[in-house]
Amino acid sequence: MISSKITGTGSFIPSIKKENKAFINANFLNEDGSKFPSDNEIIIDKFKTITGIDERRYAKAEFKTSDIAFFAAEKAINDANVNPEKLDYIIFAHNFGDVKQDAIQGDMLPSLATRVKYRLGIANPNCVAYDILFGCPGWVEGVIQAQAFIKAGMAKKCLVIGAETLSRVVDKHDRDSMIYSDGAGACIVEKTEENDAGIISYASQTFAKEEAYFLHFGKSFNLNEDKNVRYIKMYGRKIYEFAITNVPAAMKVALDKSKISINEVKKIFIHQANEKMDEAIIKRFYRLYKMQAPEGVMPMSIHKLGNSSVATVPTLLDLVLKGNIKNQEVNKGDVVILASVGAGMNINAIVYRF
Repeated sequence: MISSKITGTGSFIPSIKKENKAFINANFLNEDGSKFPSDNEIIIDKFKTITGIDERRYAKAEFKTSDIAFFAAEKAINDANVNPEKLDYIIFAHNFGDVKQDAIQGDMLPSLATRVKYRLGIANPNCVAYDILFGCPGWVEGVIQAQAFIKAGMAKKCLVIGAETLSRVVDKHDRDSMIYSDGAGACIVEKTEENDAGIISYASQTFAKEEAYFLHFGKSFNLNEDKNVRYIKMYGRKIYEFAITNVPAAMKVALDKSKISINEVKKIFIHQANEKMDEAIIKRFYRLYKMQAPEGVMPMSIHKLGNSSVATVPTLLDLVLKGNIKNQEVNKGDVVILASVGAGMNINAIVYRF
């Protein structure tokens, strides 16, 4: 039975570290432009308690999203020991294109996937490169698409990338700007006929009624700024309530389709959006099976890396597989779940056996 498996992973963690204390002199404002009654020390402390974020990483000024994606892609290709000329697809998940530092416009022409193909020096015209815009779940969706191409006989090897430089699309007057970070993760997905390894099942959903604009572009909270310059904005409470209800349900759909017992699940690699939200999602997921979540089932990287959107899941996976997160490992035969939620509102999950 034809399926697919991940044969190599890679990630790029930017070198610029921005700790929470760097925001102590920030001019945070309410949506109406008014000042907060609390000082920044209290705001930052509350932010840390909710999100779990101590620090985040930003890309150097000379690196754009396609650059850091190339760095992660090279590592994944080397890890899988594949010839780039043999790749059938390059699927690049992002949301804002290449944004130069201090610029106000994203650049997506040519596609970022094409830019990575160019940087890799791939001459083969049959290596198809395209971008996917799917919010934070974009990389997971790219892996699902790679699986579909392989099962359809359209591909044998795919490169799937998730990269973003969110630090360049945030409103510095919005407290939520502290959540976002930059990063890139990638993997090689290859055809396999092994019945006991690889992608087993998945679930993917788009909620586009009231939820469609929970994440959106909006003007700065500083009313003196140009209203035509737009930044990433979100309704945090609505996203939280949406996610803790709908993500566990989607994960259950994927796991039930796999016919694998929840007792076999060793790790859940979930989008690093908010520590408290992720903990609530995992707790509710296990509650659907009348169980308590096992200790250590959810590796986390958000504390040091922040929320890099499409890059969080592939980066987290790469860090664990390479032994770079303390007390976390994946062994051959282990069943894991990859899951994400984000703008759209989109949700997806993959059940995978190593």
